[in-house]
Amino acid sequence: MSAPDELAVDLLVVGAGPTGLYAAYYAGFRGMSVAVVDSLPEAGGQVTAMYPEKMIYDVAGFPAVRGRDLVKGLVEQASQWNPTYLLGRRAHKLHTAGDGLRVVLEDGASVSARAVLVTAGIGEFTPRPLPSGEGWLGRGLVHFVPALDAHAGQDVVVVGGGDSAFDWALALRPITSSVTLVHRRARFRAAESIVRQAYAEGVRVMTDAEVVALRGDANDLLAEVDVAVGGDRVTLPAQTVVAALGFTADLGPIESWGLGVERRAIRVDTTMATAREGVYAAGDVATYPGKVKLIATGFGEAATAVNNIAVALNPGAKLFPGHSSDV
Repeated sequence: MSAPDELAVDLLVVGAGPTGLYAAYYAGFRGMSVAVVDSLPEAGGQVTAMYPEKMIYDVAGFPAVRGRDLVKGLVEQASQWNPTYLLGRRAHKLHTAGDGLRVVLEDGASVSARAVLVTAGIGEFTPRPLPSGEGWLGRGLVHFVPALDAHAGQDVVVVGGGDSAFDWALALRPITSSVTLVHRRARFRAAESIVRQAYAEGVRVMTDAEVVALRGDANDLLAEVDVAVGGDRVTLPAQTVVAALGFTADLGPIESWGLGVERRAIRVDTTMATAREGVYAAGDVATYPGKVKLIATGFGEAATAVNNIAVALNPGAKLFPGHSSDV
């Protein structure tokens, strides 16, 4: 559900990746009202942004699950409790307000919460710009592809040389009119096997090349791009450019919240509590001795954090929630 500019909930989850989505479900299960904020425009965090089409093999209960299907299931699981999503909105400042906390978003809106759970992966993700530095104010430039079908029949240009760039190119190739991958170097960061697969499946690959201009049509929709290759300039039809250049990861404003940060991670105790009262952390952003960064680990940490938050908010509540099969 959408949110007003002023919102009050029991728990604010900062980060809509798998850990945050599971925390939203679990908080609802424990009877809390929940809001989830994330700087990315789609739920799923790194999974949606970096590898939605890849198969994941180490999530309990799934011999194999595609990234986007895992996210879809987590969103559906949480939806029974009607969490409020604030996507494409960045958490900026944290204040103590009475007996609770108040998080001010970068756009000026605020969320009052009795507790805050930070599940922001390895930090907030800011898409890297195109190498040319040129932006595009119309529609057609994206940094990830949450729905492949939206690009069916299009001419697509993918910019980048890592695994994500090749993943997008291979996933889009069967449903698009054409896919061209543009990389400014002759060598790739992607695995050699996926590069060979792209060539074998007919993806056009342009190396030592750079997108230098994007042009739209009368409706301000992307129509074509210019690619500089050596001393030449090639014009390609393109209704979508996927800038798969990776993301700059950092904690952003969260680092100034007084949570106890070390090496871009937040120290937590056995309850997942941070150095600041009322604020907890779980998932890749949380650290403690022996920490293993896995999606499965994040799920357990989310449950641990939420159950301890439930007791903190209601001292009469039990830490153990009971078995969901008995509810």
